[in-house]
Amino acid sequence: MEKCVSGILQGRVVPPPSKSQAHRLLICAALGTEPCSIACSSVNEDIVATMRCLNALGASITYSDGMFAVTPVNATKGAMLDCGESGSTLRFLMSVAAVLGADATFVGAGKLPQRPMGDLCNVLAEHGISFEKHSADELPVTCNGTLKGGKYTLPGNISSQYLTGLLFALPLAKEDSLIEVTGNMTSASYIAMTLDALRVAGIKIEQQGNIFRIKGGQQYAMPSAISVEGDWSSAAFWVVAGVTGKNPITVCGMNTDSLQGDSGVIDHLRSMGAFIDVNGDGVVAMPSHLFGAELDCTDTPDLLPILSVVAAVAQGTTVFTGVGRLRFKESDRLEAMRQVLASFGIASQVGEDTFTVFGGEPVASGIVNSFGDHRIAMSAAIMSCVAKGMTTIDNGACVAKSYPTFFDDFAMLGGLVE
Repeated sequence: MEKCVSGILQGRVVPPPSKSQAHRLLICAALGTEPCSIACSSVNEDIVATMRCLNALGASITYSDGMFAVTPVNATKGAMLDCGESGSTLRFLMSVAAVLGADATFVGAGKLPQRPMGDLCNVLAEHGISFEKHSADELPVTCNGTLKGGKYTLPGNISSQYLTGLLFALPLAKEDSLIEVTGNMTSASYIAMTLDALRVAGIKIEQQGNIFRIKGGQQYAMPSAISVEGDWSSAAFWVVAGVTGKNPITVCGMNTDSLQGDSGVIDHLRSMGAFIDVNGDGVVAMPSHLFGAELDCTDTPDLLPILSVVAAVAQGTTVFTGVGRLRFKESDRLEAMRQVLASFGIASQVGEDTFTVFGGEPVASGIVNSFGDHRIAMSAAIMSCVAKGMTTIDNGACVAKSYPTFFDDFAMLGGLVE
């Protein structure tokens, strides 16, 4: 489905709940011993994928009127877990299913079957899990056996989702475990979110730098009710719209002390000259004179597409570092954003672990390829607001993966959507 967009945005908007936190709270609740209610004002395709897979593992999770009702897992064997296009669902639940001895088969859609999984599979194979491949791709795959505790070693430059999955699983193993992350740990804020969710669930993990010590035989004990906070990854689009546009935009309902790494969008933008006022749970993004900067995205990789829009209108050159992993998302996000920016007349350059944008004045665009990637589509929509004329986004419906009401909110703020 194509979306034709343009317009001058202004007003107040409430982003959806945090997808990252919702994944984590659902898993903790499903591994508990008592029912749990999770307030979550809306859902998206990735959250639904985690709910679907946990139900396949033997939980009973329903969603109605902004609330998940979770009855914990009574583990079943031989289930098929359809992860959709959610990398988090796959990488979190592969370890969880393994420690439950579920002998589960994982399937996925879109680019998920080709996304890297080798490092995780190797470390699981060293601790009691065997793999049955059904095709030449990464998926489908069946994981047989029961995961054992022990010494685990993971390189720090791979997905933090591998580590998160093990942190969920190993407290349930019979044996104690130690996980050592070698080298610099990427996306550390996501690990902090995982540890916080585990703390809420009564799980004790000792962290000393890049070493995690985990007692086996623990039990998950979630509170009877808990809420999912607002999503900074989604809020970032509106904050950028405010600082690059002609009118202020207020983003409401945000936890400004959040552990979400993408709350770092505020610091990134301020380093480019953006004027942003943070007051309570509101963030007011003001039209700003922006200039190029060097931005380390090692801990905030999902922000690169929308920050590239800021770089496009900023004076001078912006260099993003720590972004090589973006080649393995729903699209190759480095190449995708290079092409999106080019369609607006903005030059950029892809390096091995860098992305360089040469700021300028965006021109009118015709059709922009979203590459079926939700963050590329939403970034192109915000870019359309600083260009002339209408922009057509191919497969704009892909925003449903993380933000199904994005174009509704875009229109509510005054944007034109056809």
